[in-house]
Amino acid sequence: MIKHRGFPGRLPSSDYQFTIRRANKAGATPLISRKRYADRRPADKRADAGFMAALWEYFGEEPFERGNLDAGRLSWLFEREVIAAESPFDPKSYEALLRINLPIAQVSYPEIFAPDADPVDWDDDEGV
Repeated sequence: MIKHRGFPGRLPSSDYQFTIRRANKAGATPLISRKRYADRRPADKRADAGFMAALWEYFGEEPFERGNLDAGRLSWLFEREVIAAESPFDPKSYEALLRINLPIAQVSYPEIFAPDADPVDWDDDEGV
C-alpha cells in the first residue's frame, strides 16, 4: 500500500480522517458509491469538500493510486467526483487507480475550482 506523503491526514480541527495508517490485514475495504442526501450535516459536507480540495491540490487531473486514502471518505465521492482510472477496476485493491472526474467535481464543489479560490490551510494549530 502506497502512502501519500504530504497528503493531509484529516480535516483540520475535526475527527474526519482522510488517510489510514496501515493496510488492513483482511484486505482493503471495498470502495462503494454512497448516496449523499441534501439533509446531511454541515460538518459532513465540509469534510467532503475538504477531501475533494486535498485530492485536487495533491493529484490534480492525474490518475492516482488509492493507497492509504480512507475508503469511507472516498466512497462519499466515488462514481461521481472520483472515478476509476482503469478497466477492469478492483474496488478492494489498495493499488486501484482513480482520478478526479473534473466536470462533475467542478459542478459539485465550484468553490474549490474557482480561479480565485483560496488555498486550504492544512495546519491545525488547535490544542498546541
